Amino acid sequence: MLSHIPQAAQDADANIKLAKEIIGNCVHCGVCLSRCPTYAVRHEENDSPRGRIFLIKGMYEKGGAPDARTVEHLDRCLTCLACEAICPSGVEYSKLIAHGREYVEQHYRRPLFQRVVRESLIKLLPNAGLFRKAIALGRLARPARGLFSGTLRAMIDMVPANSLPAPSSVDRPQTFAVKPGTARRKRVALLNGCVQTVLDTAINEATIRLLQRHGVEVVVAQGSGCCGAPAEHMGAEDKALPLVKANIDAWLREADGPEGLDAVIINTSGCGTSVKAYGHTMRLDPQWADKAARVSAMARDISEFMTEIGLMPAARPTGMRVVYHSACSMQHGQRIINQPKDLLRAAGFTVLDVPEGYLCCGSAGTYNLLQPDIAQQLKERKVRNIRSVSAQVAASGNIGCMTQLAGEVGIPFVHTVELLDWATGGPEPAALAKAQMVAD
Repeated sequence: MLSHIPQAAQDADANIKLAKEIIGNCVHCGVCLSRCPTYAVRHEENDSPRGRIFLIKGMYEKGGAPDARTVEHLDRCLTCLACEAICPSGVEYSKLIAHGREYVEQHYRRPLFQRVVRESLIKLLPNAGLFRKAIALGRLARPARGLFSGTLRAMIDMVPANSLPAPSSVDRPQTFAVKPGTARRKRVALLNGCVQTVLDTAINEATIRLLQRHGVEVVVAQGSGCCGAPAEHMGAEDKALPLVKANIDAWLREADGPEGLDAVIINTSGCGTSVKAYGHTMRLDPQWADKAARVSAMARDISEFMTEIGLMPAARPTGMRVVYHSACSMQHGQRIINQPKDLLRAAGFTVLDVPEGYLCCGSAGTYNLLQPDIAQQLKERKVRNIRSVSAQVAASGNIGCMTQLAGEVGIPFVHTVELLDWATGGPEPAALAKAQMVAD
């Protein structure tokens, strides 16, 4: 309990009041330690959920600026939410760490380098044009990568080795009607994302084809864009809120229009976790609370939605062995576990699980840039586990995980929706076709 904070102060700050309730639910049993990636790597109590809960409690009780040690341990949290998913007491750690980080950003002055890096990421990631330019600069810096270390080295290392795809026409605001001769069953909005539209345009293209083929009209709404997660994860809620509000407005214009909306479809699980939390994020704003709750209620991961409407029979036999990597934001954040695997099986694939599948790969939004040492250890562990099952292709529902792992696993790594699209009549994923050409 936050016993040293005056009750009036707790009541005045609804987030601190909520934190008090969440902290009070923790019985310090330690079950979370068995699933925490940073504890698995560092074996230090302060780098576990239980330890961070104590640090947050002390931060609020002390008030004012937190000490550097507390900030360091909170920064090391991946927000993978494996602890929340397994907690027997139902501790809502996601809400606690989110406000804890917001408190840090409001009260703690970071060193200049950290401030510059974090502000740069907040500006670059939601802006496709700026992000493309940053990647081009990173490619120029590759020959000198040995001169850098830490975050700068991680940023250069994350620059794709291959040329970026050209911007896709599907990512412009427009409506995609169902296939000719197919009755319209549903109408949905697609969050086409920010980073994904630069790194892998095939994902949105495959998503739209799959939905059209199943009688679903798809709209990319004018004004929608980044979900706000990059800024939110770094505690910069003031930078995230304009993006959140823009999405809410864009989707509700469609929902309240003559055609309506049945769902908001998201094919990046990190974004899905964020959008599904809009209702909580905006709960204290009387002008936005109800609207945000409406949007959160409409949000569906593409695998959830396809499970709801049913996947058509496969148009071609595949029989491939697919190792399915479930992103933390998918299995822990949204509690979507079986739907993607069941869809892949229904499409004719043999699905294999990743050993230690609950453990984060180290991507976690911007984590692999801000905490590269821990991220690298988790990446190496995940790569070993994926390689151990001898699959022909790896699949995931999150672009961050794909970018983190694709170059190391030794097999093509594609989005789950690309395989579903291919099996039901779409083109073969480019990564599979390329791998086949190399093999031939």
